Amino acid sequence: QVQPVESGGGLVQAGGSLRLSCAASGRTFSMYTMGWFRQAPGKDREFVAAISWSGGTTYYADSVKGRFTISRDNLQMSSLKPEDTAVYYCATRTTDDSFTVYIRTTDYEYWGQGTQVTVSS
Repeated sequence: QVQPVESGGGLVQAGGSLRLSCAASGRTFSMYTMGWFRQAPGKDREFVAAISWSGGTTYYADSVKGRFTISRDNLQMSSLKPEDTAVYYCATRTTDDSFTVYIRTTDYEYWGQGTQVTVSS
């Protein structure tokens, strides 16, 4: 398994930036894709961004496109809005494909514990 561990959440004013990190432990020599999801109080967990094993393919939710950037280690969030407030989760899925990304929660095998991001207005 490739167990993700998130860090880097916190409180930031609207318009500010935060960087979340995702460290993978376990069978890290395995090929795995990575995704970020978030869950606000009373809402379902939603897709934010995903990156392929090679890093050559990335995909973003429309709500964050142009503001967030995913890499194999981080999720860089800029121009944050109050509606970005949520618990953010990193997830991994082992794969034998270098370029495919996944956007459904059910596509992922392993989940981190989550990190809180709060954006004040």
